[in-house]
Amino acid sequence: MRIEANQFPLVWLHKTTQGYSQQDSLVQFEALLARHEPFVLLSNEGLDKERTEQSPGEMKQISLWMKRHKSELKRYVKASIHIESSPTKRLAGKAFALVYEKFWGYPMLMAATEDEALVLAAKLLKTMPTKAEEH
Repeated sequence: MRIEANQFPLVWLHKTTQGYSQQDSLVQFEALLARHEPFVLLSNEGLDKERTEQSPGEMKQISLWMKRHKSELKRYVKASIHIESSPTKRLAGKAFALVYEKFWGYPMLMAATEDEALVLAAKLLKTMPTKAEEH
């Protein structure tokens, strides 16, 4: 997964793994969490885009990483918003969202368009306290 954070607090996720190792992605994600600022993850590649299967070892690495960072994930990642134009796929995504949130600690939301996703992200970020308000 490639992480594009040049529009922070909007962080775009790209499923391509070409040139990016899982470890690279986790290091990038840690750097985002280390900012101690709320952000939203966005993906506009659809829910059915092909992605590389992960080995059991890679899945274990992700699971252990997630457990180490669970409180930071809950605190700083406001949501992961997936843009999916198909109403059927959005409905299927909503069903999966319950499992996703239980695992990652933040909600997975669905939007039909990029504009809808950006409006939703703006609303979510407005509800997050700033660093100054947390202290």
